[in-house]
Order: sequence, then structure tokens, then C-alpha cells
Amino acid sequence: MRVVVLGIGNTLMSDEGFGVHAIEALEKRYEMAEGVEVVDGGTTGMELFPELQGADHLVVVDAVRAGQPEGGIVRLTGDDVPAFFKTKLSPHQIGLSDILAALRFAGSSPQSIVLIGVKPVSLDLCMELTPQVAACIDPVVVMVADELTALGVAPRLRA
Repeated sequence: MRVVVLGIGNTLMSDEGFGVHAIEALEKRYEMAEGVEVVDGGTTGMELFPELQGADHLVVVDAVRAGQPEGGIVRLTGDDVPAFFKTKLSPHQIGLSDILAALRFAGSSPQSIVLIGVKPVSLDLCMELTPQVAACIDPVVVMVADELTALGVAPRLRA
């Protein structure tokens, strides 16, 4: 089984970089089980296709607007994920929407897709997260670890 944890976002635009910051924290806290790849997708688009092709499961971490309050955490699964990316928060989400469609067209869609996201407070040019969104890093890292555990590839805490 191959699982990809994908953090996406623009770290130059404050909270828009949440996904990248979150997966960095994930890798500092946990050692991944065999078959789990953590990918910093940044703001790339179709360039991620080869890395995602053949993944059995995909966990995406991103800054999202899905009805939650600012700094609120959301978890979407299944068909809600591609549907969510039809409304864009930022240009990189266009790329993810295209990749998911291309994977489906190529017959290599993941068996499951989970999106864990936080609604941004600020998208200003700044390399730091707002305090409200930074406070979501730890809970989201735990959520990602729980997703991996549920898939049977539990990460191990680093010493």
C-alpha cells in the first residue's frame, strides 16, 4: 500500500502556506511507516502528477474555505474533496483539481482522498502564520497521524 500525505500552499502568503507548515511539523514529530510519503507540494500543479499516480490513499493538508470560521479546521472525504476544489481559494488549488481529474482519467485515482484544512485569517505577503492558524498546526498533525493509523500505517513518534 502506498499513501501520500500532500501539503500544499504558498508560504509567502501567511496562512495560505498552512499545508506546507503542517507537513513540516508532521515530519519533525513522527517517523513515517513504510509506504507513506510526505510531499511538499508548495504551489505546484500538474508537476505533482507522477508523485500522486499510483497512490492508494491521499491525505491533503491545505488552507481552505469550506464554511468553517477563520482558524477553523475542516475534514472532507471522498467526492467532497474534488467538489471542494471547484471553488478556489488560491491558484494552486486549480492545479490540484486538474491533478485529481487527470488521475481519474488515467484510471489511477486513489482509493480514498481526505482533505484536512484550516480557514486562513490572512493571505497577506508574510512568511509567518497568524497566531490563530499557527495554533491549528498541532491538532492537524494529530488528525493526519490518526488518518494514517486508520489506514494501518501508523507513524511513530520521534524520540
